[in-house]
Amino acid sequence: MVNDKIIIGNVTLDNMTVLAPLAGITNLPMRLMAKEEECGLVCSEMVSSYGLVYKSLKTQKIMDSDAREKPLSVQIFGAEPAVMAEAACMVEASGADILDINCGCSVRKILKSGSGSALMRTPEKAQAVINAVRKAIRIPLTIKIRSGWERSGDQALGIARMAEDSGVDAIAVHPRLASQGFGGRADWTLIKAIKEQSKIPVVGNGDIVTAEDAVRMQKETGCDAVMIGRGAIGNPWIFSQVKALLRGEAVRMPTIGMRFDMVVRYIGETVAYLGEESACYMLRSRLGWFVKGMPHSSRFRESIKHISSEAEAIEILQHYRNALQGSSEISPY
Repeated sequence: MVNDKIIIGNVTLDNMTVLAPLAGITNLPMRLMAKEEECGLVCSEMVSSYGLVYKSLKTQKIMDSDAREKPLSVQIFGAEPAVMAEAACMVEASGADILDINCGCSVRKILKSGSGSALMRTPEKAQAVINAVRKAIRIPLTIKIRSGWERSGDQALGIARMAEDSGVDAIAVHPRLASQGFGGRADWTLIKAIKEQSKIPVVGNGDIVTAEDAVRMQKETGCDAVMIGRGAIGNPWIFSQVKALLRGEAVRMPTIGMRFDMVVRYIGETVAYLGEESACYMLRSRLGWFVKGMPHSSRFRESIKHISSEAEAIEILQHYRNALQGSSEISPY
């Protein structure tokens, strides 16, 4: 069994699981689901430093938090040291436990601004950003990187060394090239290489679809924690499953009752977070996450395309649940 307590700066995590920051996905309701399933650390969607500094209401909404999700890491992106430092101070003042700098996003709009993975092409700018943020805040500082722009992985190794020397408290590594997006396979050997050169915690990320994948990554790379992104979409149970495996217990799949009870709570949290109209618009696409691989799921996804109230969403969900009542356990994959 690996050490179940992970220390990042002055923050201690109960276990080695981390919910990855996913733009447009890891909002407050999803983070609360992950915490309910014993996720060690949840991360916000990436937050624009410019949006924070210029007081964008949309950006500020992303910062909404809840005591139930602590400890919380908030990820910001940007390329201007002074702006990033000011935004980091705002994040710290909001009550976040950890501040994360995005050095890994490869979306074109982010790259054009010099942010995300673009910082890995300009290590001197990355260092200026990290130094400015480190001086501005007292809470732990982490960064999330990719392999970089070259297959050698040298850029990632260099950024990791520089970050540690600059006072960063932990590094998350998604070992895909910036040009790969989510295609191809993540090169876990790079996580191992960065762990071997680092004295601070290293968090591995990439291609974790099952709890078994998470434990295998930790064993193969020696990483201190595992960050799960797409594998947790519609499947928050993956976090408690990882904990079970680490305790030497069998993975328990959620029953139909557990699955639908969780979705009802998710609907309620989303309505509370966004208001009923905006929540229903979002839920039209998101409720389908939770029924992947289940019988007649395509029919369910079709039925929720026009939901306009919380009551309607729950009614459709209950009708689908009743139709499945004959089965006791169904895997989401």
